[in-house]
Amino acid sequence: MKTYVFPAVMMTLLMTLLTGLAYPLGMTFLAGRLFPYQANGSLIERDGKIIGSELIGQNFETARYFHGRPSATTGPDPKDPSKGVPQPYNAGASSGSNLGPTSKALVERVGADANALAADNPGVPVPIDFITTSASGLDPDITPATALFQLPRVAAARKIPEDRLRKLVEDMTTGRFLGILGEPRVNVLKLNLALDTLSAEPR
Repeated sequence: MKTYVFPAVMMTLLMTLLTGLAYPLGMTFLAGRLFPYQANGSLIERDGKIIGSELIGQNFETARYFHGRPSATTGPDPKDPSKGVPQPYNAGASSGSNLGPTSKALVERVGADANALAADNPGVPVPIDFITTSASGLDPDITPATALFQLPRVAAARKIPEDRLRKLVEDMTTGRFLGILGEPRVNVLKLNLALDTLSAEPR
């Protein structure tokens, strides 16, 4: 029995050290040296202050900014911690809504959102990602179509010609990786930061 137990124990200890300690530490060290921006959370700074990460969306509500996808994340109710309340883009509670296509609540919410958005831009189809939540609830990106859909509202709020905003969206659009993987997308936080710079420029 000793012939089998000793090698098994030693192999377990060896693999634990290699795969549970040496490998993670080695990868962390290499990532920090080779890709410091990504390894530290892809943090975005403005005026020397960290204002967010390009990997996690933020809840923009005013008409002056482009809005992201709906978020189904929740958080504890300040009045009753045992209950949950909506907290869009809560990075500590990443989740989807878990509502299926037959859910009455989901159908009503999507319908209400679609009607409200249609009123902002009559005659233009509402992009699907502008009324559906992502699986994580933290999606930082929107499709170019969703960004362009918001042009009339942002242009009116900032008194900027739509053509300038359209050019900004085009400049901020990231294409498919290697030209084939993924879909074109626009990072909402980066777009809004560029929008503030655009607003400051002389006309």
